[in-house]
Amino acid sequence: MTFTPEEMMKVQTYLQQLFWNPEINVQKGTGHDAPVEVYVGKEFIGVVYKNDDDGDISYDWNMSILPEDIEKF
Repeated sequence: MTFTPEEMMKVQTYLQQLFWNPEINVQKGTGHDAPVEVYVGKEFIGVVYKNDDDGDISYDWNMSILPEDIEKF
């Protein structure tokens, strides 16, 4: 489903507060009904999908972690 600008701002604000990081920002994905893309600064970290289940809206966070990223720890 397509995100409105207001929904994108609410998702961004929620993630910033949840993770205590004002550098988190969301950007419109490419294509119709694309998820929003989530960044910390310029680094892409995941996507948020909007779902509508018979009028009940939910937002699903998806973050992939690459092996080379966890090798740093």
